[in-house]
Amino acid sequence: MKAVVYEKPFSVAVRDVDDPQIQHPNDVLVRVTSTAICGSDLHMYEGRTAAEPGIVFGHENLGIVEETGSGVTSLSKGDRVVMPFNVACGFCKNCLAGETGFCLTVNPGFAGGAYGYVAMGPYKGGQAELLRVPFADFNCLKLPPGEQFETDFVLLADIFPTGYHGCELAQVSPGESVAVYGAGPVGLMAAYSALLRGASKVFCVDRVPERLAKAEQAGAISIDFTKGDPAEQIKEHTQGEGTDKGVDAVGYQAQAHDASHEEPAVVLNALVETVRPTGRLGVPGLYVPSDPGAPDEHAKHGQLLVSIGRMFEKGQKVGTGQCNVKRYNRQLRDLIIAGRARPSFVVSHELPLDQAPQAYEKFDKRVEGYTKVVLHPGHALAA
Repeated sequence: MKAVVYEKPFSVAVRDVDDPQIQHPNDVLVRVTSTAICGSDLHMYEGRTAAEPGIVFGHENLGIVEETGSGVTSLSKGDRVVMPFNVACGFCKNCLAGETGFCLTVNPGFAGGAYGYVAMGPYKGGQAELLRVPFADFNCLKLPPGEQFETDFVLLADIFPTGYHGCELAQVSPGESVAVYGAGPVGLMAAYSALLRGASKVFCVDRVPERLAKAEQAGAISIDFTKGDPAEQIKEHTQGEGTDKGVDAVGYQAQAHDASHEEPAVVLNALVETVRPTGRLGVPGLYVPSDPGAPDEHAKHGQLLVSIGRMFEKGQKVGTGQCNVKRYNRQLRDLIIAGRARPSFVVSHELPLDQAPQAYEKFDKRVEGYTKVVLHPGHALAA
């Protein structure tokens, strides 16, 4: 089959790789119809992780069940399904508690597994024509048949639930004000989710014009951090108080306010200043224990200079961690079906799998309006 394979920093290629096979009675094979490029894929693409050449990328996957293992009971060939980026067993202590992002079974020695991601287990990614899904009865979410809502539904694999998770970590409630740092796909979904949850005012902080325009399209107030301290800009909109809640949708490759260099803790510290005393911060943005490309030795080991004293002084609370997609994906699916949510507004490009190398390059450079890319395996190379 064709698949997107990591070669070296800033280089992926579409290559022929072995087709996946049923390995366990509870496996299914899915013929992938849509698979998205995630901002977290760019960490590997840029060489900022321990990813080795040859890894097949892709953890945001939707498709049609092509083959089922003998133990699968709830799925049949031809079912349309979307898979959480988390690979989870469904029966370990964490899965039973709903913490499926931290499954204790699928990746021995580590809490959590995922498709096509470094250190997250042996599961090949779905930027490919076929995908093996383990523990399929648990991990597959059924969708209505056909092609309706395709680009909405594929976002259920990661960014829509992850944005919603950021609001859950921050405990966003109706009527509250929220600051979201980052207007990439997850940040846009966090801002959108805050509005779905009834926030009265949502600010979205970034510097890329196309992203800020998308934030405004969603109903947020855009804040360009290159035009002045974003916390101060937001306080001007909130009578000096700051927001009730804040979401970090950027993570460890955050840019300094003048956009001249990386400053890994800048968003965390900006949120501490942005959110009012006793407010709450949600941090779904990715932070890692090892970053070979970090700007200083401490950051290379995941150790950042965070203003904990200021946070303590303000009595703020913080929630962190990757999204437990299954906690949210069914309800968010039903919001899409009911016409209450259209997360696909973030999608800027839909391309055949063959164009993945160009898409990675442009998405990484934030050029030509590349805000979110969905690849469609099986489609011919566009003329």
